[in-house]
Amino acid sequence: MTNRNSGQTTRRDFLLGTTALGAGIAISTAIRAPAYVGATIETSNIVALNAVELSSAIKTRAVSCRQVMTAYLAQINRLNPKFNAIVALQDEGGLLAQADQCDRDLAAGQYRGWMHGFPLAVKDLASTKGITTTLGSPMFKDNVPQYDAIFVERLKAAGGIIIGKTNVPEFGLGSHTYNPVYGTTLNAYDGKSTAGGSSGGASVALALNMLPVADGSDMMGSLRNPAAYNNIIGFRPSFNRVPSGPKKELFVQQLGVSGPMGKTVTDVAMLLSTMAGYDSRTPLVLEQDPKIFTQSLKSNVKGVRIGWLGDFDGYLPMEEGVLATCEKSLRFFTDSGCQVEPVSVDYPMEDLWQTWLTLRHWLIAGLAGPLYANPANHAMMKPELIWEIEAGQKISAVEVFKASVARSHWYEVLDKLYQKYDFLVLPTAQVFPFDASIHWPKEIAGRQMDTYHRWMEVVIGGTLSGCPAINVPAGFGGADNKPMGMQIWGPMKQDLKVLQIAYAYEQASRWNLDNLPSFIKA
Repeated sequence: MTNRNSGQTTRRDFLLGTTALGAGIAISTAIRAPAYVGATIETSNIVALNAVELSSAIKTRAVSCRQVMTAYLAQINRLNPKFNAIVALQDEGGLLAQADQCDRDLAAGQYRGWMHGFPLAVKDLASTKGITTTLGSPMFKDNVPQYDAIFVERLKAAGGIIIGKTNVPEFGLGSHTYNPVYGTTLNAYDGKSTAGGSSGGASVALALNMLPVADGSDMMGSLRNPAAYNNIIGFRPSFNRVPSGPKKELFVQQLGVSGPMGKTVTDVAMLLSTMAGYDSRTPLVLEQDPKIFTQSLKSNVKGVRIGWLGDFDGYLPMEEGVLATCEKSLRFFTDSGCQVEPVSVDYPMEDLWQTWLTLRHWLIAGLAGPLYANPANHAMMKPELIWEIEAGQKISAVEVFKASVARSHWYEVLDKLYQKYDFLVLPTAQVFPFDASIHWPKEIAGRQMDTYHRWMEVVIGGTLSGCPAINVPAGFGGADNKPMGMQIWGPMKQDLKVLQIAYAYEQASRWNLDNLPSFIKA
């Protein structure tokens, strides 16, 4: 690293219950074009470009789509055997043939969109037509969907070439990416710690330049936690900003969302412009024009009010160094002209945890319960999944309603805070990346963790609010100098403003811009 500046259900039915069209959006003239446009780029430098730079290079034909595909496949072949971020990698000959077709299209004046010729790998929780989608479970190890998730349709329409999948925890449960189908994904910065999860494969692939951008999904920090652990950007958009599905149930799954990940905030915004937008198949989706995310993210942040939540006045246990690492990076907000001050939340946080457990148990029992109904499946289910299902089956309708009322109160408390503060900031994780051989931390700062996900309690407030939340790198710390991130929470539907403040912070801190994994150049 350099320059650290301090009954049974069918597989199709199950997938329709869990997976989270339109033309691609052209790059706005407001987004900068790289200085080399019109010049020739060496193949060895292609993967080092950010996504916006790569898009411009392809459109101006400074590089061919075949060169791009060749460069990324070489990077994957070099690094993926160690880190195990990309799975179900497709045949090289077929991928190069698709790249050649993209070149022919471009020569004929047929430009598909800003991701024309991009090699993309989709998170292995989302359906990809003709490409194995396992959800990290041996029950689905041979599952090949006959349809794409809605956002995958959009990636393809914008010019992307799907080269494979990115690795996930089994059924996406837990913020540590390992499963019995593909094994464990390792952290991009030391090759032995956890990558986080559940978008762990996506985060590592981005950090190691194996992908230009990546999709992810987030129920309990799964876009935020792995981004923090790999020094990249992960954005959980407002609920229903990105349409989910196709799926059987369209109304009550209001915890998990799909969203973009990238090496820069601008890349994330551009990917969101493709993933977001109305689709009649998801009745609650936001109708705001996603082109707003293609505009320049530069804004005047002088006087912006930021509330620092920290560890919620000592409620959350934190590994030594986590708070200090984040607090040191608060200076990048103040250096940009923002006003930062500590803030307390008038809400019983243990009640919020119980609300989370109730709603999560209920949803997982509904989604995976039909698989559990067949006793033959139990041996292929991780214990944490069985625990979630069995707990959910004991919850009454009245308890679910009460949890929804409590969640509504939480939203009202935050909404009131947003009358005083433009954004709320807090750590993205309570521990630094831990040894990948450990399934989950059993204690933090002397406090026992009573569930497999209690160590990630810091993210549930963002999820339960339904509001936009982004991870920005906070630097490196702890005994082994590992990556950490901060969450920036914003008011409902103010996704663009969250991206703008994240961009200002990024330009001031440069953690993700100047501090690359040593393995990239090794």
